[in-house]
Amino acid sequence: MVDDSPSMDDRELADLLEQFGLSEKVVDTYLTLLELGEAKASQIADAAGVSKRYVYSVSKELESRGFVEVNDHVVPTTIRPLPPMEVIESLSESVESMRPALEERYTATARDQERFEVIKSRVTVLKRIGELVGRAESEITLSLPYDVLDEVEDELRAARERGVLVSLVVSGVEPHDDLALDGVASLVRVWHELMPTMLTVDSRAGLISPGEMVARSNSESQAIVFAQPHLGPVIVGSFFGNYWPMAAEAYTTEPDPLPAMYHNFRHAVLQAALCDRAGIDLDVSVSGRMVHTDGPTELHGRVVDIRQGLLEPANNSFPVENAFVVETDEGTYSIGGQGAFVEDFEADAVEFTAVE
Repeated sequence: MVDDSPSMDDRELADLLEQFGLSEKVVDTYLTLLELGEAKASQIADAAGVSKRYVYSVSKELESRGFVEVNDHVVPTTIRPLPPMEVIESLSESVESMRPALEERYTATARDQERFEVIKSRVTVLKRIGELVGRAESEITLSLPYDVLDEVEDELRAARERGVLVSLVVSGVEPHDDLALDGVASLVRVWHELMPTMLTVDSRAGLISPGEMVARSNSESQAIVFAQPHLGPVIVGSFFGNYWPMAAEAYTTEPDPLPAMYHNFRHAVLQAALCDRAGIDLDVSVSGRMVHTDGPTELHGRVVDIRQGLLEPANNSFPVENAFVVETDEGTYSIGGQGAFVEDFEADAVEFTAVE
């Protein structure tokens, strides 16, 4: 049989071998050994133009990589190149062993880079909403038609069981309609108008879709899924600033058992407002930093005021303001969440206890 495969010169072969981490000098020595077959170190040294000491050193490296066999049980020691198929199998195993780690890293990188996805199918939109809700760790904001709430209801309830703050607006219904809303979210508001479907998860990822795309199966509209931490807070701001105030309060969860710790500041403000509504006075410990001056990184005192738009009646001075005021032995401070600029103190963690 005639071998029709293209021939490869020594330089091309050397370049390929160097890709497996062998130096040019090691490759030259190995190619020399291939030509000699089994040989003594002195013979290899003479043919390759290197020292015998170097040949012994290189042979150990080549043996550990599966290229040669060192016969040091005979005198003098000889070095034998292993058959090419054995070398190729050894290299293939080394490459294959990298696959899981490479694929894991590639997947993580690829997912991070896929910041936007355009969706043309109503079914896919609802599927993506369920997937994103299922990954939520801290907070969900969501608006969607009430008629399709059951499509993602299980995922929302599971998120609530994980302790996720879920703020939900359902559209296309009236506040006095008989709606099954208990436990599906922390807070639910209803609006008779059809509004855009908007989802944010932990202010890092989410989805935006025209309202008719989810409400009707034959819409030609498109939705966008995003994974962009700079866009998430903008969508959250639009949700609470533009749509939340227009909808009517339909369901609110009960206050959490105390004491309770919160790392999501909006969740902390909601619980403070729920406790205030229930007539429960709160002591609080807050860790974070002063916003405008140097000062303490922890505050301990009593909650004396709450500014929020999550529950009715809203008393915040601008749509996305959520804060509370703490009276301590050292003075009175207003507390805000991440990125606070109006308040005195930016909180990382909040712990409430009931006043005894």
